[in-house]
Amino acid sequence: MKNLSTRELVLSAALAAISAVTQLIHIGFQSPQWGMWIDVVSVSWIITFFLFGIRSSLIVSLLGALIITLFAPDTWLGASMKWAATVPMLVSLSFWTLLRKKEISDYKLIASITVPLIMGILIRCLLVIPLNYFYAIPIWTGMTTAQAMAVIPWYIIVIFNGIQGILDIVLAWIVVFRFRLDRFASWYR
Repeated sequence: MKNLSTRELVLSAALAAISAVTQLIHIGFQSPQWGMWIDVVSVSWIITFFLFGIRSSLIVSLLGALIITLFAPDTWLGASMKWAATVPMLVSLSFWTLLRKKEISDYKLIASITVPLIMGILIRCLLVIPLNYFYAIPIWTGMTTAQAMAVIPWYIIVIFNGIQGILDIVLAWIVVFRFRLDRFASWYR
């Protein structure tokens, strides 16, 4: 394990702060009927992956979730769900680079994110459906798991998480590779 460079440490801290600010301001859309959010909180976590890899992105995501929990105590549940839903996206991107024996820089081509994006969304949905029914919805609304399943169909959870996953990765990709933030990446040559 190599130590984090000063640049990586500073940019990672800034990206964690950005994720907390986007949560506190809550930039996004909330469904009036279901109460679920489509937001940009975890985009900076994915940006960190594209710049520095899985280790830094997991650190930034944990730090961002912790900051959100500390400064917006009513959102500890949202922070934990956001983190649990984003980790499969990060892991799928990392796994795909390892499997294909490629580098993060190979994600410069938009087509290269297609397979890990689909993998990440599938894993994300398999994880968040039970988490929503057995953890988040009962705590947030007081409904039992059976009531939650009757009121909120599984496909609504899948649709929201699919849109969120696509938004997270595509926006992060645009910021890093189209706005040339990749020049600050640890892999930049």
